[in-house]
Amino acid sequence: MSTLIVPPRFCGPPVSGNGGWTAGELAAHVEHGCPEDHGLRWPPIRVRLSQPPPLAVELPVVSSDEGTTVVNASGPVARATLVDDVIEPVAPVSYADALHAETTYAGHTAHPFPTCFSCGPRRVEGDGLRIFPGEVDPAEGRRRVAATWTPHPSLAEDYHLYTGAEQRVSLATTWAALDCVGGWSEDLINRPMVLGQMTARVDSLPVIGVPHVVVGERVRSEGRKTFTASTLYGPDDTVVAVATHVWISVDPTTFG
Repeated sequence: MSTLIVPPRFCGPPVSGNGGWTAGELAAHVEHGCPEDHGLRWPPIRVRLSQPPPLAVELPVVSSDEGTTVVNASGPVARATLVDDVIEPVAPVSYADALHAETTYAGHTAHPFPTCFSCGPRRVEGDGLRIFPGEVDPAEGRRRVAATWTPHPSLAEDYHLYTGAEQRVSLATTWAALDCVGGWSEDLINRPMVLGQMTARVDSLPVIGVPHVVVGERVRSEGRKTFTASTLYGPDDTVVAVATHVWISVDPTTFG
């Protein structure tokens, strides 16, 4: 039986795991039948989070006909399954426009979880991802946000696992980069939310030191749920990874 640990570095709320990182780390346990890709490419995998992922706790990962599940004493924390979803990319944004959008990042003024690994402004360079999405195309009447991201050397995975000599980030970090940009396409200040479900396809793990653009878009809301999408672009608008999300509105003062 394999296990999963969420180190404190990868928190979302202060005392629980970042939803995207945790989901991506669990996705890495899913058998997907593409060994020739050396872990660089992953088909669509859906992860449903059932409770806040605890930090620094060794949790068993169990595989069954229902999927790959990480559990604790109170039951399932998250479950991952292979799916056949066709995930369409969010329309690209130029690097210059994404850089400008960052100047309007609402999280610099207020943030439900300011130490979040993905988007927390209190995380320093080389610690958190510091992805700060701001709104683009406000005149179009839709919520689309974008940010730049250059993976830091501190995120380097063992590149000997992959073909070529490039250092790349892990699958978990790739999912984390696709995570909060979706949430910020909604008004996270007045509608704080946490990730309830994420489905992602990774075409290539991001290369350390290469500038990327992350784009998120709000799709719709239904009660406490908000549906969003995100895309990670590399140079020349190359799609690196895509995702869809289901967010659940919460009271951040009581969420673990």
